[in-house]
Order: sequence, then structure tokens, then C-alpha cells
Amino acid sequence: MNTKVADHILQRLREWGVKDVFGYPGDGINGLLAAWGRAEDQPRFIQARHEEMAALQAVGYAKFSGRLGVCAATSGPGAIHLLNGLYDAKLDHVPVLAIVGQTHRTAMGGSYQQEVDLHTLFKDVASDFVETVTVPEQLPNVLDRAIRTAYARRCPTAVIIPGDVQELDYSPPTHEFKMVPSSLDRSAWTAIPSEDSLQRAADILNAGDKVAILIGQGAAGARAEVERIAELLGAGVAKALLGKDVLSDELPYVTGSIGLLGTRPSYELMRDCDTLLTIGSSFPYTQFLPEFGEARGVQIDIDPHMIGMRYPYEVNLVGDARATLERLTPLLNPDRGREWFDTVCANVRRWREVMERRANLSADPINPEYVARALDPLLPDDAIVTSDSGSVANWYARHLTMRSRMRSSLSGTLATMGCGVPYAIGAKFAHPNRPAIALVGDGAMQMNGMAELITAAKYKHRWDDPRLVVAVWNNHDLNQVTWELRAMGGAPSFLPSQEIPDVQYAAFARSLGLTGVRVEKPEDVEAGWRAGLEADGPAVIEFLTDPAVPPVPPHATWEQMEATAAAILRGDADRASVVKQGLKAKVQEFLPRRGKK
Repeated sequence: MNTKVADHILQRLREWGVKDVFGYPGDGINGLLAAWGRAEDQPRFIQARHEEMAALQAVGYAKFSGRLGVCAATSGPGAIHLLNGLYDAKLDHVPVLAIVGQTHRTAMGGSYQQEVDLHTLFKDVASDFVETVTVPEQLPNVLDRAIRTAYARRCPTAVIIPGDVQELDYSPPTHEFKMVPSSLDRSAWTAIPSEDSLQRAADILNAGDKVAILIGQGAAGARAEVERIAELLGAGVAKALLGKDVLSDELPYVTGSIGLLGTRPSYELMRDCDTLLTIGSSFPYTQFLPEFGEARGVQIDIDPHMIGMRYPYEVNLVGDARATLERLTPLLNPDRGREWFDTVCANVRRWREVMERRANLSADPINPEYVARALDPLLPDDAIVTSDSGSVANWYARHLTMRSRMRSSLSGTLATMGCGVPYAIGAKFAHPNRPAIALVGDGAMQMNGMAELITAAKYKHRWDDPRLVVAVWNNHDLNQVTWELRAMGGAPSFLPSQEIPDVQYAAFARSLGLTGVRVEKPEDVEAGWRAGLEADGPAVIEFLTDPAVPPVPPHATWEQMEATAAAILRGDADRASVVKQGLKAKVQEFLPRRGKK
């Protein structure tokens, strides 16, 4: 039997080391599905419940494995559904390949069923590489370039294959005019800044007395080097949310997350420093960085397209974080005072005490901060944690202590709802021998998390460690937007948009044969977590939480962080009124940033 184009696609994916493809079937990829049958499901076809979820699972797989994530969808609506997940990959700089069907070539341009102009559709999201295969000889070059580009530029790419092309006999490009051959190899490479630029960066860092370091996911391969330079400079280290797992929170000088969901020590680190070193991060919120003119800056990033645009850095080092730090560190002067370092460490200790006290405040019925706080000491050392967007991201950012072997992520720049569960499923295929925990709000769970529990139930037998714990903060409210309305807009919650139904998430899990636990009292929170972590398969632990606990912004004073929450939770004042007045005033005070406080 002759090899078809579809057969060669799967063969080429295997040669690139692709083990799993996340997708959903449709007649636009029938040729590929038939080839999967002939290939005995190699690479494995992982069936999501929706193409957007397939793309997000591919993103989660790529984030936690460092390998290419691959998703597949049919023409028309299937291709359209991929977009949100692919934009998540684009904005978080993750290598993902989308293989998409298209109507037969003979019907193209004829307003045929499910015919969509896919080049226009993917023009932005897959701007680094999108191409349609129209003849078999074109295939290896197009597919190889798509994969190589996704890896090199850390981006989504798309290959479009009309249905009739999938079923053609495959013939490779020949050695003749207007044929393009291809090759598989992707040798490792490392970008290194010039010696002159390294010395200029060292001069700036050596001149600083109060050095702050900001790291993102681009520093993930340079953990030891970041620790070394931080200790050498006596610096505090703040983390963009995508870099939460880059450095252990057990280190005394790690101040935690930065930004609106960040910590008070990170806010003070940026407010009071005189020198900023940013490594592998494109954190976008300039107002949380030092005042312009108050600190000198150096940035390290491997992507010249993303460098020098968040702060007026004096030196922009384009290079791999690890290789750059290895060359920069010997140029630094270790002789400096410890007063700044000691202050940073003291602020971190105080923050942890405040967060513990906030988590232990009573609420009606359960304090959402306590739910995250109770999980922290129970997390396995090799856990993979995903967080959805929403107020749950506040508790993830502030209460979970990342230890050295743990991994974690969320939708960083896109901040899309509904990523928590598919990320965790992708993580389980990347690391089937590790437990995964998804932290999800009830809004995101209703949006698409419940459907993906079906996917978890379908594939649980494929995971060596069967634990996938989905924790749902059930507060009947789209809580993050509610607090934004109150704190930023000074408006009460608009119930028609914010209030959502009370769904029995644990019962739904049990209907699928999974573990389901509903926790209604604070004294049962720890037992609920243990039930999920000790289950012999996927589990949903549903916590009934108080929607009125405010995610106080990091620029609130230490006293306000405790007093505002305490007053609200004691019922001393109307909750919405206290938050509207107190937090809005604090936000308005912060945004102009007139001098240091």
C-alpha cells in the first residue's frame, strides 16, 4: 500500500519526537484520522471535548515539558475554536504546532460548507509561520519549518492541509528546479552578548547599593546562576507570575510575585531599589517597576524583539539567561553592605506572617485564602500546579510556596479563563508520573472545566501517578471582576453579570466515576485536600468560599492588609462599602506614584 500524505505527516511527527497530539475529530481531517488508525495511534491522539481545550492542553504540555505541543482540528469551526488556545501560546511564548484541515482544493473559493479563509484566520496568531500544503512534495519542508520555527521563536505555528491532499500518495521533493528539500535536525544553540555589553552591565550592577532582580519564565534554565548572582549582589528577587516556579520561595530573599496579584515585599523591593536587573521577563505593568530615573536598569532576554520596552534600561543584553549570567557573574564585585539584603529578608518574613493571619480569619462559610494556605504544606515535592484566571490566581500567587522540584503556571499575558483544567491534563501527559493540581474558580469551571473532567476520566488509566486534583473555589460569583468593579471603579457588584449558579461540582465528578468531595466548613478544608491528594485517580474538591474576602492590592499598607480584611470579616462595616472606599482610595493614591513612600 502506498504511503499517503497523512501517513507521512504522522511519521514526520514521530521523527520529531512528538508523542501526543491533542485534538478533536471532524471530516476535514478524516484522512489524518485514517492514517492514525494505520499507525496504531502513534503519536497518540488525545481527544479533548472542544478544540479550544485541545489547544490549551497542548500549551500546558509544552509549558511543563519544554517540548513542542501539537493540536489538530478540522476545517471551519474546528479551526476557529483553536484560536484562544493558540493566542495563549503566542502571548506566553510557548512552542505549539496546529495541524488544521481544509475543504478539498476543488471546492475552495466556492463558498463550500465549512470553508473559511484559514490564512487570514491564522495570520496574526501564527504570524511567524502559517502555510497550506497543496502538493505532497511541499510537505516535509512546510512541516519541518513549522516545527523548527515554533521551537526557535517560542510561538504557535500552523500547517493547513486540504482534505484531498491528505489522501494523495506521498512523494518527496526531488533534486530539481523549484523543489525545496528539508531536514530534521534541530541542533542546540545559545545566544551570548558581547564582552563590551557585559562589562557595561557589570559596571551598573557594581555601582548599585540596593539591587532588585526581576525574573520571569525565561530564567527557568538558569536557577543556580540566578541564586548565585542574587547572593553576590545582596539582592532581593521578585518573580513575574510566569516565573513563579523558577526560584524556590524558601530562599529568604525571594519576595514572591509582582504586580496587582503580587506581594508587599515585591512592591517595596521595586519602590526602594536603586538598580534593577530583569532576567527573562517581559512583565508589562510599568507602574509596578521603579520610578523612572530612580533606578538604573539592565535587562537579559534571549528575544531581541521583546527587550528594552518595559523600562528605560541602560544595557539590554540579548542572550540566553544561563550563558549570559555565567559570563556576567565573574565581573561583579562581591564587597557590599548587607543592610539592603537584611531589609528585604525582614519584609519577606513579615509578609508571610501577615498572610498567615489573613488566611486564619473567619469567613462565611470559608476564607478562600485559607483554602490555598491549607494546601501549601500538603503539596508533594514533585507537584505540578496550574491556576486559572480570576480571584483564585491571587491566592495561588500569594499563598503557595514553590519548592525546588515543583512546577507551576497559569495563562500569563492572555489571562484567559478556563486554562486551569486543560493545562493540568496537558501536564499529566507530559509527566504521567507526577501529581497535578488545578486551582479553579467556579466561573472557569462552569465555562469549560466540567467538560474536561470527562477527558480526565477517559485517560486516567494512562497516567502512572493517577492523581489529578481539581480544586474549585465555589462562591457563586465571578469574583475577580466583582472586586475590580468595587476597587477600581468604585461600583457595587452588578449581580446580573457577576452572580452565577451554584453547581454541584463534586457530585458531577462522582457521576463520572471520579472522587468528589464538597467542603462546607473550614474545619474540613485540610481533610478535603488530603482526600484529593490520596485518591487513586482524578478528584474534584469543591470548597464553599466567601466571595467578600478582598484580594488587597500589594501597595496597600501592611496595616491596611490586615485591618481591612479583619473589619470586613468581623462584620464591623458593610463589606462592599469598606472595600470600595478603602481600596479605591489606595489605588488612586498609588497610580500617580508621586515620589517614594
